[in-house]
Amino acid sequence: MAKTAIAYKEKMKEISVLSLICSCLYPEARKNLMGEFEADMEVKPINKRASGQAFEVILKPPSPVSDAAHTITNPPKKEVSLEDIQKKLEAAEDRRRSQEALVLRALAEKREHERDVLLKAMEENSNFSRMAEEKLTMKMEQIKENRQAYLASIMERLQEKEKHAQMVRRNKELREEITA
Repeated sequence: MAKTAIAYKEKMKEISVLSLICSCLYPEARKNLMGEFEADMEVKPINKRASGQAFEVILKPPSPVSDAAHTITNPPKKEVSLEDIQKKLEAAEDRRRSQEALVLRALAEKREHERDVLLKAMEENSNFSRMAEEKLTMKMEQIKENRQAYLASIMERLQEKEKHAQMVRRNKELREEITA
């Protein structure tokens, strides 16, 4: 069990986030930091469980001496000249103008599309109205023609009845003349 605790302690040294960061930034300081972590960490094995080993990792508070070793200096700031600032401002202004132009172009395209849609809708509406009016006119003409044909047929029947009535009257007169 003591061997497992030592192996776990070694793994903790390898995986330590601070050592990883420091090794990326300052590769030569990595060896020194590893030595410091041994004093700052204590690993105690706990009762063996059915699922495996359990460990308690105790981190000791950093000592004032090690605090100085962990400080990382910032890289020196690059001096910024007035020309650099002007160039950056001009570039930002150009980006802003191009972004504005893109937005305006998109809005113009959207308005053009809306105008096209409205024109098409108005055209379809006028076509529908024209077709409905033509259908109504044709229907009214058909009704008018049917009415005239109906009236003509009624008039024709009336004339036939009138002729028949005249014939009947004449025949009646002829009979009265013959019988009288």
